Amino acid sequence: MEITNKQDDKKSFFSNLTVQILVAMILGAALGIFIHNNYSADAAKEFSGYIKMLATIFIRLVQMIISPLVFTTLVVGIAKLGDIRAVGRIGGKALGWFLTASLISLLIGMFWVNVLEPGTGLNLSGVDVSAATEVTDKTHNFSAQNFVEHIIPKSVVEAMATNEILQIVIFSIFFGLAAASLGNYTKPVVNALDKTSHIILKMVTYVMKFAPLGVFGAIAGVFAIRDLGELLLTYAKYFGSFLVGISSLWLVLLVIGYLFLKSRMTVLLRHIISPLVIAFGTTSSEAVFPKLTEELERFGVKDKIVSFMLPLGYSFNLDGSMMYMTFASIFIAQAYGVHLDLGTQMTMLIVLMLTSKGIAGVPRASLVVVAATCGMFDIPIEGIALILPIDHFCDMFRSATNVLGNALATSVVGKWEKD
Repeated sequence: MEITNKQDDKKSFFSNLTVQILVAMILGAALGIFIHNNYSADAAKEFSGYIKMLATIFIRLVQMIISPLVFTTLVVGIAKLGDIRAVGRIGGKALGWFLTASLISLLIGMFWVNVLEPGTGLNLSGVDVSAATEVTDKTHNFSAQNFVEHIIPKSVVEAMATNEILQIVIFSIFFGLAAASLGNYTKPVVNALDKTSHIILKMVTYVMKFAPLGVFGAIAGVFAIRDLGELLLTYAKYFGSFLVGISSLWLVLLVIGYLFLKSRMTVLLRHIISPLVIAFGTTSSEAVFPKLTEELERFGVKDKIVSFMLPLGYSFNLDGSMMYMTFASIFIAQAYGVHLDLGTQMTMLIVLMLTSKGIAGVPRASLVVVAATCGMFDIPIEGIALILPIDHFCDMFRSATNVLGNALATSVVGKWEKD
């Protein structure tokens, strides 16, 4: 009997999704390093392109269900809230939390980049400025008009086709409020959407079985073409300073979590460990949206709160990305010897606070905002090339931090609503 229990425990341990993902990360890193050290650069690059297809398949499978999941859960959540006052009350709490968290994250990034000064005295020779073209080209269309157009959908079909979460949220809020105002007449539609959301959440369990392979492909692909030792040596001061900043942000978030949730914070961390690891391995917080929805409901937050808070959080509450924006912007200024006094830096902080909202669906969104902000403050935007080589590894930490921040915001607002 004891032997059987031990075998069951062992089986249960290795069937745990988090364990599978951690093993996949280790194996992916080992394979990538082996390919990098034993094959030519061209062969390694070709291998990287093929193995990354595993990550691409996983992320596309997740993206396939994000739009219908956001729409169905948010509409049902608003309809269950019952009236505009309830939506306004929870929305007000959510936006208050998001703005405060964003401000704290930006200030932490600004504080550490000024204290540690990772860009001071940096040797800019040999920097491939052309590498930043992909990012800097996107800043040409970065205007107030395009910002508004990105937030307000002209077609919900187009928004769903391109996974523009904020645009889907806007449409879903109007749809949900209209459904709630019509009362019993719309119950069949709301019930149908409720059942649809449960079907989609069941799909999540199938898609997540592919997560270890996706993480394996993402990690192996990066390590195959990057000399990690040389990269970390070159960027030791920058990456080390970034880790100090992101660790400080984690500490602040965890302390706030324990203040509001008490002992339940530990339970929350156990529930979100898989989403955290997946986001870290794939550098995509969007990839864990469905899984995070599921885990927060298991944690005990009511589905109507989760379905309302999480889509908003993915557009307005990206704490890790916010911290990185001030850090990277001022780092580039330091590297080029551009002096920014405290007043200018605070103005930059406000600009970042406004321009960063609602562009979560843009690839390399953080870097696009950083490049645009640098252009506003006469900092050479080609300085983005300085941080591109190490950005993937920074993005791993940013993505995981975004997941933690949104899980915490949703849980605390759920508690405030006595759910």
